[in-house]
Amino acid sequence: MSAAYPLPKFHFQVEWGGTSIAFTEITGLDCETEVIEYRHGASPEFSVGKMPGMQKFANITLKRGVFPSDNEFYEWYNSVSMNKIERRDLIISLLNEQHEPVMVWRVKNAWPSKIQSTELKADANEVAIESMELVHEGLVVVNE
Repeated sequence: MSAAYPLPKFHFQVEWGGTSIAFTEITGLDCETEVIEYRHGASPEFSVGKMPGMQKFANITLKRGVFPSDNEFYEWYNSVSMNKIERRDLIISLLNEQHEPVMVWRVKNAWPSKIQSTELKADANEVAIESMELVHEGLVVVNE
């Protein structure tokens, strides 16, 4: 009999626009349902009722190492202008040892709202990391 352990979080992949991109960190896979409070004046209860309202989603931040001549971040970001946006659906997968998805986040209609280039520091001994912040219109989590 084997022991059951929680899933490790270090083996994952991101697919967007038909390609798979490697990232070092992903944050912001959050969703929340706002609460609507309501009470009518003739209610015998002296407290408000609560019901689900609109859903809202956090921005997703993707971080990765900087590679020479790899401009995919910037090409997508530069495609954004005024109200014309190249929206993409993303699939973020947590993988098992056989590289199969065990948990999947499906992100709907994402587009880049912010890019942050690496910090430059003369005495640093670290990898150059860039990040992209995405806004989106929906997040569905599937635990395979």
